[in-house]
Amino acid sequence: MKPVVGATPRVVKSEQEWRAQLSPDEYAVLRQAGTERPFTGEYTDAKTTGVYECRACGAELFRSDTKFESHCGWPSFYDPADSDAVLLREDRAMGMKRIEVLCGSCHSHLGHVFEGEGYPTPTDQRYCINSISLKLVPESSEPPA
Repeated sequence: MKPVVGATPRVVKSEQEWRAQLSPDEYAVLRQAGTERPFTGEYTDAKTTGVYECRACGAELFRSDTKFESHCGWPSFYDPADSDAVLLREDRAMGMKRIEVLCGSCHSHLGHVFEGEGYPTPTDQRYCINSISLKLVPESSEPPA
């Protein structure tokens, strides 16, 4: 896993615009790299089939078929929806070296990715994502028109 840095966001807003759009809790996580408390997010145990989008900009990030139960307290995925869905950058906050996951479109903070933990997934990665950073769009049960 190689961190990617230096990309320019496709969605650019002022901090004032982000504050107007997002709730204070959403802003704290998405724009200030905060973390919601474990086992409190709405998608931690979700089993709904659908697409997980960025709550800030609506970009597709993950699909439900890559979500798995890691029992870590946050939704876990083993692969982003596509190669440009997320960006990775080194995070040395909190006295440890981690890889931060950002939305590839607006560069909002989503969570962190870990690898080599032994989960039985195809990628051996765990994208540990804050529920508050996501919006689940359920798969439509109606056939296309």
